[in-house]
Amino acid sequence: MEILKSGKEKRMPLQVWMVLGAILATLILLRLMLPKLVFMPMSSLVRTPAAVGLSYEDVTLKTSDNIHLHGWYVPAANARGALLFFHGNAGNISHRLDSIKIFHDLGLSVFIVSYRGYGQSKGSPSIRGTGRDALAAWQWLTEVKNTPAGEVIVFGRSLGGAVAVELARSVTPGGLILESTFSSLAEMAPFIIPTPVARLVTWDAWNSARTAEGITVPTLCIHSPVDEVVPYRQGRRLYDAIAGEKAFVDIDGGHNDGFMRSYDIYIAALDDFLAKYPG
Repeated sequence: MEILKSGKEKRMPLQVWMVLGAILATLILLRLMLPKLVFMPMSSLVRTPAAVGLSYEDVTLKTSDNIHLHGWYVPAANARGALLFFHGNAGNISHRLDSIKIFHDLGLSVFIVSYRGYGQSKGSPSIRGTGRDALAAWQWLTEVKNTPAGEVIVFGRSLGGAVAVELARSVTPGGLILESTFSSLAEMAPFIIPTPVARLVTWDAWNSARTAEGITVPTLCIHSPVDEVVPYRQGRRLYDAIAGEKAFVDIDGGHNDGFMRSYDIYIAALDDFLAKYPG
């Protein structure tokens, strides 16, 4: 019996190492696949702002790691400020014309950029890359267009909200609008992989709720209780974490059409916020 026991003791470490190796390999594979799981870019532009009657400027800018991005600057006459627009996951800037027109009609000049790998922007999407893209867009708007930081409203929808929150760590806009935004990528990941694994794979990237604890700029959060993509509870958790002056508005409808289905409520909330900020 002692001999058998000794033999088992010799085999167990190898089995354990094999299991640990398989787990590690799986985590590495999932980490490498993360951009494919997170981002859904489209390269073709389906329309331009001209399709909704807006004049615009085609913009090409370069990030700190030398990636060329494409965007549109849509000026408003006698603008009350400028909106830096970070779009959601799928598509590109050409799928956001309804929102561009809404903000333009509210008196804002709008600057929207396709993340790297989206639309006509070069490179491949990555979480770290979107941070560089956001900062490059901010610098273009504030340094090339000479828009005072206090007159810029940063807007992010869904995934774009996470990008906006990350940007707010290093810049101080006049206000921040977060629409249908998740509290953290790890909390969204259970839709794809289990939560404990998700935290290891994401390395806690885009933990917007934690980052929001240091955000003191005025913030408007908008979310639908029946959002089928980003759970409403995550939007509330993000709102609760924000340190500064803030407001929360409920809209009706799904993740992608809520702002249009709740048009009157939505516009009133935006107009009320913009009456106070920027400036």
